[in-house]
Parts: sequence; structure tokens; C-alpha cells
Amino acid sequence: MLRDALEFARAGDTIVVWKLDRLARSMKHLIETLETLRLRNIGFRSLTEALDTTTPQGRLVFHLFGALAEFERSLIRERTQAGLAAARRLGRTGGRPAKLTDDDLDVATTLLANPDITVAEVAERVGVSPATLYRYLPAARTAHGSQP
Repeated sequence: MLRDALEFARAGDTIVVWKLDRLARSMKHLIETLETLRLRNIGFRSLTEALDTTTPQGRLVFHLFGALAEFERSLIRERTQAGLAAARRLGRTGGRPAKLTDDDLDVATTLLANPDITVAEVAERVGVSPATLYRYLPAARTAHGSQP
């Protein structure tokens, strides 16, 4: 129903909601939605929060909301970066563990040198799928053609 109202609204119209949470799921979504309405020259009013973007005061409040949301995103980004740096200092790295060790890659490379052994057989031998083997050794695709 809200989507229909947003699509139906034309320049000069004002969309009115009882509460801000009726318009958006998050602050980011609210700001994006209100910016879209502004670009289409459509006003917005929230009766409970007394927000009215058709007035200078309402636009100021909206911009304050936007600034606070951007500040919150910056803090989250900063905390995340600090946490990752602390983990790195302790020797921890992110991401999933590698599927193939250097020894596995040596074995796979040696086996792939034999044209009688298929990529699927090599992949089974080292315990991965052919796609994973291709990801680690892209040359295996051209050396063995597209055969599995």
C-alpha cells in the first residue's frame, strides 16, 4: 500500500504517515526514501514526530537525521576497522581457511602434468571439487581443455 502511494505521488503532493516507522525500516532507508521524494518534489509529513519536509524547519530536522545516521555509520565503520586491526595484531586473519595446502597444490600440479589423468580425478585425489581446483590452478582449465 505504501509502495502504491509512493508510485502514485506526483510533484507538489505530500505523503503523510502516522509514524516514521510506517515509511521506512531503518534510518538509512528513511533517508533514501525521503531523498527520492525530495528529488521528485514530493513533500513528506510524519504526524507523530512532527516532521514536515515542506517547511524549512522540517528540512533542517531531516538533514539532522541524515547527519546523525552518517555519523552512526562512520562510528560503526571505525569500530569495525579497529577490531580487525586488533585481531591482526594478535595474529588472527579473517576469511575462511584455504581448501588446498601448498602440498596439495604441488600434488595437483604434478598429477595435472599427466594428460591421462583428468581434472576430476585430481580434484578427487586432493579432496576438492573440480571448480575449486580450477580456482586455485586456472592453468588446469586450458591444459586439460574443458573436460572434467
